[in-house]
Amino acid sequence: MDAFYAAVEQAAKPSLRGKPVVVGGLGPRGVVATASYEARRFGVHSAMPMAQARRRCPNAAYLTPRFGLYRRVSGLVMDLLAALSPLVEPLSLDEAFVDLEAGGVPADTEAARAVGDRLREDIRAATGLSGSVGLAGSKLLAKIASERAKPDGLVIVQPGGERELLAPLTVRTLPGIGPATAEVLRRAGLATVGAAAEAGADELLRLLGKAHGSSLYAMALGLDDRPVVAERDAKSVSVEDTYDTDLTDRARVQTEVARLAGRCVQRLREAGRSGRTVVIKVRSYDFSTLTRSETLRGPTDDPAVVRSAAARLLEGVDTTAGVRLLGVGVSGLADYTQEDLFAQAEAAAGRQADDAAEPTPEAARPPAAGPVPQTAAPRWLPGLDVLHLDHGPGWIQGSGLGRVTVRFERPGSPPGRVRTFPVDDSRLTASEPLMLAPAPHAAVRPSAPGAQPSEPATRPKSRSGGATADGSTGRSSP
Repeated sequence: MDAFYAAVEQAAKPSLRGKPVVVGGLGPRGVVATASYEARRFGVHSAMPMAQARRRCPNAAYLTPRFGLYRRVSGLVMDLLAALSPLVEPLSLDEAFVDLEAGGVPADTEAARAVGDRLREDIRAATGLSGSVGLAGSKLLAKIASERAKPDGLVIVQPGGERELLAPLTVRTLPGIGPATAEVLRRAGLATVGAAAEAGADELLRLLGKAHGSSLYAMALGLDDRPVVAERDAKSVSVEDTYDTDLTDRARVQTEVARLAGRCVQRLREAGRSGRTVVIKVRSYDFSTLTRSETLRGPTDDPAVVRSAAARLLEGVDTTAGVRLLGVGVSGLADYTQEDLFAQAEAAAGRQADDAAEPTPEAARPPAAGPVPQTAAPRWLPGLDVLHLDHGPGWIQGSGLGRVTVRFERPGSPPGRVRTFPVDDSRLTASEPLMLAPAPHAAVRPSAPGAQPSEPATRPKSRSGGATADGSTGRSSP
């Protein structure tokens, strides 16, 4: 998917189509998650400090991420990929590898091209968004091809053309080559993939060691036998927040850890998982970071148990100098809960009842669609969804000085009108996002290879080939 988060926001907010949009953290320490192509023309890119992005492109719309909506749109795209092949390896919400051979696609360039073209059409029909496709005989080359296809394109790497494609690229293009390795290669005069290939295996082994050097040499030659893995089982679930100002109040730190533990359990339950090891992460004012963990007797998805373990871990951490980031995670995941943890949960609940400072546990299930009940004055962040009793659904354009400005429009509507209200207007409530409208007059066709007439499949020996439907959230794929 192309500039995925920003593209979703442009599709959901008709007044932003064709305009610069930047999605990310909006506080003083926020960074850019994704910039639309209109914003990129001003030099805005992912991981850039938000303050710098605002200086480069002051007229862009700066929006808070809406990950719930991004996951829903991603699900539509992943369903289309699953119709192509049983082997789909998601890398993130907006990017995945697909083994076309496993889906019965003939080992033929034109057959693969037809599948890629149809996939792009079906994605646009289902979501109204564009995606870019790279087709090649390996994951390495399919990924690079998809990057070259952006935005809204398709690139095929023909067999035998691997070296020609890779040669002019920088070594940082290859997976596993970070800044330190790239600097070692640069000092040796090997700044491009072609130069690394010409240097030969012996020189790369001398510079980088046996394992790293051998891997780099194979990739420089275009060799990559990694299979497409359908199940990428998560090893942990975690949440973390970075704060605009350092937290120095101990009670506030405790409250934040309890809140993060509740969010972490909610994600666990949404994934249908449980875990046995609770981890907290604390980053101090000077960027020093420490983690603490506690392993329970068995896996749990009980918020009281996780919250209690996180609180115990925090007791051994000095936070008086100031905290800029807190996180809570659960690892050692399982698909079941341990019954004997019920007693532990009851004990934790008893401790909470005795501690007046302990916050009320958050709901562990995701909210239902529609208006979100307000228990406190809402925080009106730009980009978030609202519902007004008189004007219907809209989104926050900005707030301040006791006022909140809302643009009333929805996916598929014309650009809407803007109105301003007091921040405590009882007729205005936070709301769940509306799903994107499919592209007009477009019907989604089956993407399965069997949907088009073709010759009987000729299966190549290697199962490592594939395609990648790739996005541009502006961050490295995990």
